[in-house]
Amino acid sequence: MDDRDCTGFLQWALAQRDFRWPGFRKVRRQVCKRLNRRIRELGLADFAAYRRRLEADPAEWMAFDNCCVVTISRFYRDRSVYETLRERVLPEIAARAVREGRMVRIWSAGCASGEEPYTLKVIWGYDVACEFPDASVSIVATDIDETVLARARRGCFEPTSLGEFPPRLIEQAFDRVGLLYCIKPKHREGIEFLPQDLRRRGPAWMFDLVLCRNIAFTYFAEPLQRHVLRRIMDRLAPHGYLVIGTHERLPSVKQMLRPLCGAPQIFERTEVAERSVSYQSYDRLPQLGAHRRID
Repeated sequence: MDDRDCTGFLQWALAQRDFRWPGFRKVRRQVCKRLNRRIRELGLADFAAYRRRLEADPAEWMAFDNCCVVTISRFYRDRSVYETLRERVLPEIAARAVREGRMVRIWSAGCASGEEPYTLKVIWGYDVACEFPDASVSIVATDIDETVLARARRGCFEPTSLGEFPPRLIEQAFDRVGLLYCIKPKHREGIEFLPQDLRRRGPAWMFDLVLCRNIAFTYFAEPLQRHVLRRIMDRLAPHGYLVIGTHERLPSVKQMLRPLCGAPQIFERTEVAERSVSYQSYDRLPQLGAHRRID
């Protein structure tokens, strides 16, 4: 079963789940390795036989989805994005929250092992809180994969995941535990990790900042992208910010979002729209696999 066989199979199978083949191109060998293992477990001969199995047994799609899980992440990924958040976005939403007498709420969608929400909390603690001592922040981090969420809650990481993190923050924000770097307790406070499928639901609150990077707008087909974007917009406060991956593009609803000058992957909400989408078609899907974060 060579790469061409797997590629042809993936181009068919991913389309059945409203996923985009181009999003998986760079990680196809990892996915194909898992699929080959699954085919052997089932005692099947090849990808053609596995396709017939999927067509005859809808429950097998769950195993297929699990083979497509991608959970690569690291601290301070895309340094320019975090610098813009630190210098411009977080101070602005902190000042607004202080004026309105409330806390700042942030949603990290597809958080994987927690590097993104922990990075935000560390930046807040060492930069934003100094300027706005009366501002408080709550971060909700969601992912479909309970295994990576368990790693996120432990908060201990290999040195390789810290390669882009500013050295001054590594010294201040982590404790060394053997070969691992463990996030200090004060930077764990205010972060809640929740198991959620982005395609089916989202947190109930309104957010000042939503980060949905290298997941929906990389792996999902455009109809599903629009569905997820509408769900995010329902939870994005007026003048709130949405951050996507540096190589991603938004599918629609652009009239409500304005890219930040000098940071085209960060969008500000410019108007409030009434809910105009039905979630019924996707909310009835069974629990599916997680897809996120590639380089």
